[in-house]
Amino acid sequence: MAEYDYDLFTIGAGSGGVRASRMSAVYGAKVAVAEERKLGGTCVNVGCIPKKLLVYASHFNEEFEDAAGFGWSVGERRFDWTKLIANKDKEIDRLNGVYKRVLENAGAEIIYGTARIIDPHTVTVGDKKCSARYILVATGGRPDIPKFPGFEHAITSNEAFYLPALPRSIVIVGGGYIGVEFAGIFHGMGTRVTLVHRRALLLSGFDDDVREALGREMQKKGIDLRMQTTIQRIDKTKDGLRITLANGDILEAERIMFATGRSPNTAGLGLEQAGVKLNERGAIIVDRQSRSTTPSIYATSRRSPSLKDGRLRKRSSTTTRCN
Repeated sequence: MAEYDYDLFTIGAGSGGVRASRMSAVYGAKVAVAEERKLGGTCVNVGCIPKKLLVYASHFNEEFEDAAGFGWSVGERRFDWTKLIANKDKEIDRLNGVYKRVLENAGAEIIYGTARIIDPHTVTVGDKKCSARYILVATGGRPDIPKFPGFEHAITSNEAFYLPALPRSIVIVGGGYIGVEFAGIFHGMGTRVTLVHRRALLLSGFDDDVREALGREMQKKGIDLRMQTTIQRIDKTKDGLRITLANGDILEAERIMFATGRSPNTAGLGLEQAGVKLNERGAIIVDRQSRSTTPSIYATSRRSPSLKDGRLRKRSSTTTRCN
């Protein structure tokens, strides 16, 4: 009789979890992977893939205008947000099916539900209790909204992919690549866009010449940039939202979306009771082999905190970054 139900139990069927589970199963390990939502994780469901579909859609507005200069006669045109989202959902469903087949063809078992670790070798998913020689935590991250008066009225990129209607106006908070891309998406579809960023330039960490040029080009397109300020409060009105900036400016919009960072998805997993140490942000501390402070539990993420000689350092993981 086997000592454990599985050789590897993976929590999370995103890019990292699926890859680790598939390759382990291919090499003969008995593998289960638990997922509480859809297969594919952030990238497939609420990240790079649906975002690129929306980016493609947003480009057509200018391409129609350019076409006339190249001899094309473009007739009356109308954009249908609900049709775009429905087609996006259809493509995501197709990809979920691909991930399902990839795992099953490799011999991995898929368990749908919320997993919780109860000891170094045991995981529960609903009423099902499973033992495993190794446990891999591949739960990724979630977008953050800072807490301030009225924060509950804001959305993140997760909800932006499922809006029931295209907003006539939106305030996007955050000047990283997610905020910048969504500003371009909504603007290209005809939404009035204001982007609020706490720094003087967009895209922190990128080349300064590129950052300056990007800001100028976005303003030329008609995107309203409010730099070096933050959101102080959001108030609900009968027509939408009233947004107060730290510099005293008042903005009115139908929606406000935060793109100000992400946090590790580790809350409620039971990691602490299994002896797994987390850092101040809730990320799992791992060594060079992605092993946590509990030897049987590993973790993977885009960037994992690593402990070497008692010092915490940043360590890039094997998971591909999605842009």
